[in-house]
Amino acid sequence: MDSLTQIVLGAAVGEVVLGKKIGNKAMVLGAIAGTIPDLDVLLGPFVNMVDKLYFHRSFTHSIFFAIIFAPLFAWLSLKVIRKFKDGQTVTFREMGWLYFWGFFTHALLDCFTTWGTKLFYPLTDYAVSFYSIFVIDPIYTVPFIILLIIAAFHKRNHPRRAVYNWAGIILSSIYLMISVVNKNVANGVFEQNISEQKIQQEDYISKPTIMNTVLWSISAKSDSGFYLGLHSLLDNTPKVDFRFEPQNKELLNSYLPNKRLERLLSITKGYYTVEKATKGIYINDLRFGEFNGWQGEGGEFVFVYHVWKEDDKQGELQFEQKEYKMKQGTAQLSEFWERLKGNK
Repeated sequence: MDSLTQIVLGAAVGEVVLGKKIGNKAMVLGAIAGTIPDLDVLLGPFVNMVDKLYFHRSFTHSIFFAIIFAPLFAWLSLKVIRKFKDGQTVTFREMGWLYFWGFFTHALLDCFTTWGTKLFYPLTDYAVSFYSIFVIDPIYTVPFIILLIIAAFHKRNHPRRAVYNWAGIILSSIYLMISVVNKNVANGVFEQNISEQKIQQEDYISKPTIMNTVLWSISAKSDSGFYLGLHSLLDNTPKVDFRFEPQNKELLNSYLPNKRLERLLSITKGYYTVEKATKGIYINDLRFGEFNGWQGEGGEFVFVYHVWKEDDKQGELQFEQKEYKMKQGTAQLSEFWERLKGNK
């Protein structure tokens, strides 16, 4: 999830663990704990694009990181917090739990997103992904942050403080479960259409579109490409209009074998298409869908990677992530809203 959401979740977790002892300091420490796993982005300037993608949400989001580094951050925090009067009673164990749960809940929440989390890294680099919530979802975050702020304005021993904090945790968790239910409802519609339209597919992934859990998209894998479609839970008819995107794997032949390219393809979990570029090729990561083209004519993919050779034959492969065209995406907002409401 986005950084603000993880800060809010971490602060709420910190409040649960130590709020009664140190008040708002627990929220601050929890917010720090909720931020630390995302500091893997600091590797960006020191690694290439592919490795940056590969290591994102890996070790710092793993269970092993939570277990190993929670005691270290607990020790460092106690050096600071015990200088305050209300920090004298905080134990090493309590502070360790604050950081462990801050790290672990951060990673667990990220598992519900499309990118997923390498929860068991380094034993496996498989990203656990439930594909049920978009990385930014105001319905999850806004009520949570409001209730957290209200809780922060109550004294640490006031019973309503815990009520408001837990209300934020429970409501956000309920919404998370609703996203899973909505996904399964959408999956039922997708599977029915795949069967009725006699589409030959090996597997599929479904995921929510931008900042909602009402409009869902699907990428169904066949032996030569993907069937892409949309379904809103508000649609008047369950019929899904699929369009076919050829995978064009043969365009990779002149670039393979190459370890970085192979790693990039593995990151997509096999859900990618290839198309020619003016120089080299574009690899479209289908897991994240598109940010426009909501009426079915085909849009532009959110994550696109440009791959090319520095020289025609001898040069090393170069990799670059294609920039978002947010201006064009913003122009499609009205069209997106209509599609979400079920107007095809």
